[in-house]
Amino acid sequence: MKHKTNKLREAIGLALAAGVIGVAGNAFAQDTNSEVRSLDAVQVTGSRVARVETETASPVVVIDRAAIEQTGKLTLGDLIQEMPAMSGAPTNPQVNNGGGDGSSTIDLRGLGSERTLLLVNGRRVVNSDVNSIPASAVQRIEILTSGASAVYGSDAVAGVVNFILRRDFEGLTGSIDVGMTPSKQDGQRTGGSVTFGQAGDRGNVMVGLNYNQFDGISSADRDYSKDATYLYSGAVTVFGSSRNPNGRIYFPAGSALATQYGCTSVTLTPGASGGSQSDYRCYNGATDSYNYQAANLIMTPQERTNAFFLANYQINDRLNAFAEVYHNKTSSNFAIAALPFDANNDGVSISADNYYNPFGQDFGPVAVGTPQNFLTRWTSLGQRRSYYDTTTSQVVVGLEGFVGDTWKWDAAYNYGHYYSENTSYGYVDYNSLADALGPSFMDTDGVVKCGTAGNVIAGCTPLNIFNIFDPTSIEIMSAAEARPVYSTMYQTRSFEANASGELFSLPAGAVQAAFGASWREEYQNSKVDYIAIADESGRCMISQEACSSPVGGKYDVSEVYGELYVPLLADMPFAQLLSLTVGSRYSDYSTFGDTTNSKIQLEWRPIDNLLLRGTVAEVFRAPTIGNLYDGPQGDAPQLQDKCTGYGAAGTPRDHENACGAGAGATAIPTTGIAPAATSQSNGVWSGSVAAGFDLKPESGKSFSYGFVYDPEFVPGLSVSVDYWRLYLNDTITRADAQIVVDTCYADDSHPFCDFINRYADGQVDFIREPMVNLGRLDTQGWDMALRYRLPDTAWGNWMFGLDATYISQYDNDVNPLSEEDAVKHIAGTYNSSYGMYARTRGRVFINWNKGDLSLNWRARYVSGFEIGSDDPTQGVSADAGCQYDDAYCYEQRFDDYLVHSFSAAYALPWFNSKIELGLDNAFDKQPQILFQNNVLNANTDVQTFDTVGRYLWARYTFNF
Repeated sequence: MKHKTNKLREAIGLALAAGVIGVAGNAFAQDTNSEVRSLDAVQVTGSRVARVETETASPVVVIDRAAIEQTGKLTLGDLIQEMPAMSGAPTNPQVNNGGGDGSSTIDLRGLGSERTLLLVNGRRVVNSDVNSIPASAVQRIEILTSGASAVYGSDAVAGVVNFILRRDFEGLTGSIDVGMTPSKQDGQRTGGSVTFGQAGDRGNVMVGLNYNQFDGISSADRDYSKDATYLYSGAVTVFGSSRNPNGRIYFPAGSALATQYGCTSVTLTPGASGGSQSDYRCYNGATDSYNYQAANLIMTPQERTNAFFLANYQINDRLNAFAEVYHNKTSSNFAIAALPFDANNDGVSISADNYYNPFGQDFGPVAVGTPQNFLTRWTSLGQRRSYYDTTTSQVVVGLEGFVGDTWKWDAAYNYGHYYSENTSYGYVDYNSLADALGPSFMDTDGVVKCGTAGNVIAGCTPLNIFNIFDPTSIEIMSAAEARPVYSTMYQTRSFEANASGELFSLPAGAVQAAFGASWREEYQNSKVDYIAIADESGRCMISQEACSSPVGGKYDVSEVYGELYVPLLADMPFAQLLSLTVGSRYSDYSTFGDTTNSKIQLEWRPIDNLLLRGTVAEVFRAPTIGNLYDGPQGDAPQLQDKCTGYGAAGTPRDHENACGAGAGATAIPTTGIAPAATSQSNGVWSGSVAAGFDLKPESGKSFSYGFVYDPEFVPGLSVSVDYWRLYLNDTITRADAQIVVDTCYADDSHPFCDFINRYADGQVDFIREPMVNLGRLDTQGWDMALRYRLPDTAWGNWMFGLDATYISQYDNDVNPLSEEDAVKHIAGTYNSSYGMYARTRGRVFINWNKGDLSLNWRARYVSGFEIGSDDPTQGVSADAGCQYDDAYCYEQRFDDYLVHSFSAAYALPWFNSKIELGLDNAFDKQPQILFQNNVLNANTDVQTFDTVGRYLWARYTFNF
């Protein structure tokens, strides 16, 4: 059997585009060669068995190269995140606070990007950022929307996204791309690509280079995002942070200062020096809060270069060598508001004897026991920002060949390397300010000095923290600015071998098998600047939010798998085809042991143009290196401590581990503590190893049942409908402070009790929040795809398409051990902890072409959804006033969201080129305002809605 021709590969690709597995592209294969060619067996994502049929038991969505080009997207992430099966909270360049590295991740079914497996030509990639894959190298994208651990192993829980690279390209092609918003004239993008290919009798080679650059967009330049907008006590309020540059100073109620001002917190009158008490007035949140939103971004700047090299060499008629190499370099950054300061939470003491302190009282930790605190914001340091430089390289080399008439095999070595370094700005080394904020005095020479008379601290200049606009204060703070550097290196190495072919024949056809083995090692090494290394309490020399820990670790896994396809009936009444596929994969991990996951699939064609299909598959996800080895990092969670008042006279002492003698406690409280309330606490994130927790994989089952129908009476029409269901047990998740305390309180012998660290008086010092196995996920819904290509007419060719997903259930039992109902019902809602789970998502497109002209329209739809719940067990409200008044614990409904985009292309045959023009979000649809109390970025859900607005782009493509 000879190596397959390029015509065959093209025919297969077009045939994949033809079915209801569907794509916005060509509907039927057209071979310009008059020679009749028969399609050979190929592998479709979801199975290792090569089949002639492109519609199988596995529900697969295919996006071909034509569809990729028609959208005008420069990165694959922008394209795939429009698919209806995506939900939850995938990262993209619109994510500023919590993003900024330029990446886009894939979140099938809203189960998290860690539960969607990414492949290139069926092999694992080192980086979950799909933008690191060069778009010009991709022939098509296959999206499997059901679990596939039996075929691919860990992470293939929600599904698989497989990028199939181009082969047999000959010639030279290039493109130039520009874009911007026509009304604001911002968000400029520029891009270009060049691809060269050469084929000979024994092989081919293809090389390419992609470049794209996007400018950032400020939140201040859009009406919906320029102000921090809150839903509070039934009213929509433009508000902000109490950590403002004029400061906010708290006094105990009933104190002399509180009586003097008539309030318990004051702020510096704008323009005043802050040297006397008369320079301050009562703090008013409506006028004195700081609008941090205006300093944020709604599109992060990024610059990206991709290069690739693909080659095949036919050694003989039965043996072929291949190589795939691609490299990506991305530079990007985020920028958020200037660093807030909270003396208590940041552990910084301000002495009553500081020369510039007009109140004569201590602030910060030295004032523990009284609500005397000082807040400000370091605007003189500029925005907090972090600049990322990320490189990704992947190399695959191997051999493939044929044995006998039907057996095909391949063996490959896969090496991936990821390195990211980022430098952060706008942080403060608080240790260097300890003397500057301590006692100070005016010396006899008229100079203010640190220390006391007769005990001057040399080399120290007192800081007037009460007026950060003072030139001397700005100079001191600039000298105290910390710019920590962080880096992460991740590396994968793997060997794999696969074989597939026919075993023997049955009356209904050939029994086929696929089997293989692999070995994979993953290694990570992360480094942290010494000033940012967190201790066991999550604190470091600078602001807690910038504290981190170095991570180092590795694991390896050995796997074997087998898959068997058995045709049971064929060419019989009501059984044109009835077949069964079974498969299983055994995985042995160095970290936790072994696991076996299997699948069973059934296909039934009662008539030629109707396929009924079903799959039941076991799925699992192994703990990652980060899940295991992440070191401590600071957190500031909200906590309602059930132990408040524990130990009071006459109360039972039956929660000693939870409330008294937990790790770090030196005594058990015997008197009541302050009244219960939800307040900010100290948490410490970490992997499971640092907390001493034995982490195991999560496991569950995936179900998929549906049909594919191509009615004879409507030529060109294809319809598919699939029901899906998935459940996961022992989900790998972070045990937040509330879960830790609640779980230990319910079971005083639970391992979580070791995560609680209290002071001698029973108050919380810090709570470890490691990765643990906890909870269960249940989700189900429906997918539908429709394609209709009209017969060719004198008026041109028409193609219609629809893809839609409906989520009927998404339940997350976050803590089965809790005494309360811990099941969160997420379907139909947006929740900042989970993301967007609108019940229905869809996309519709129409393509028309005639001669050299083609026109395209596509629309993306997100159904209405709710934020919050009036069910108290859900513990979430749309209104921030809920935590103070039950009257404001309710849900709020938001409308549907629909965005239209148009594009046109005109071929210039005499120049071997093409001109394309597109208008995305043509009607300038603005994102829903979800209120800052419900989101982290821009008053909206930046993972779902378009933040940029109407966008005009153009591209010129040439070919030689």
